[in-house]
Amino acid sequence: MVDVDLKSYFDAIPHAELMKRVQTRIADGRVLRLIESFLTQGVMEEMRTWTPPAGSPQGAVISPLLSNAYLDPLDHEMAQRGYEMVRYADDIVILCRSREEAETALQHVQTWMAQAGLTLHPTKTRIVDLNEPGGFDFLGYHFERDRRNPQRILRWPREKSQRKLKNALRERTPRRCGQSLLTITAQLNRTLRGWYEYFQHTNVTTVFPSLDGWLRRRLRRILLKRHKCHHHNGLGTAHQRWPNEYFAKLGLFNLTTAHALARQSARAVNH
Repeated sequence: MVDVDLKSYFDAIPHAELMKRVQTRIADGRVLRLIESFLTQGVMEEMRTWTPPAGSPQGAVISPLLSNAYLDPLDHEMAQRGYEMVRYADDIVILCRSREEAETALQHVQTWMAQAGLTLHPTKTRIVDLNEPGGFDFLGYHFERDRRNPQRILRWPREKSQRKLKNALRERTPRRCGQSLLTITAQLNRTLRGWYEYFQHTNVTTVFPSLDGWLRRRLRRILLKRHKCHHHNGLGTAHQRWPNEYFAKLGLFNLTTAHALARQSARAVNH
């Protein structure tokens, strides 16, 4: 497969060409003028103002829509050539049957991007052989072939996605946190539920138990601190004093349980 990465895509979209493509979908002049004003809005940076010559501000409300509109012709061209391409904004993978087909697909994309005023990232764009270890990352997931069952592709949250979750949970669980455990749990649940909703399609069973255990250890450290137990002496028995069931009764969202229930429901529907 071809893992396509565009170099500074949101900063590089040519305004004139983008507006031409928008005009094929929108006829209302007021809306067109509004979009053009959005693209050419002046920027103040370090007390200096400048007008962006290209691009659509990344993170802005309408930018994902405009980025999709600009690359929409590529979707149709690759489909007409018989390629299986998956794209979300500027994240693109092309599924191929052989290295030769992947190399040809990459050449087509490279040519199209050059004509569209865009550039492929020289090191991040690559051809990946799923028969070899390593796999690839796409939209927050890591994909890799199952060595024991080559017909199966494994997927789980990539390391960066797991680190981001841990960082968010770490901020809410400092050892000296003065909030009640119920309040802490409610805050954690909002983060955990949102993260799980996206990564519930994981099919590697070790990821969620590992994250659940890591979070419970952080909560036990808070409890040890509040009960004036020495960290090194108390942590070994903390899981006995506050077992997993203790946190379940508090209502702490459990990734492992949610995933197991979802798999049971899916099996029931399929049967």
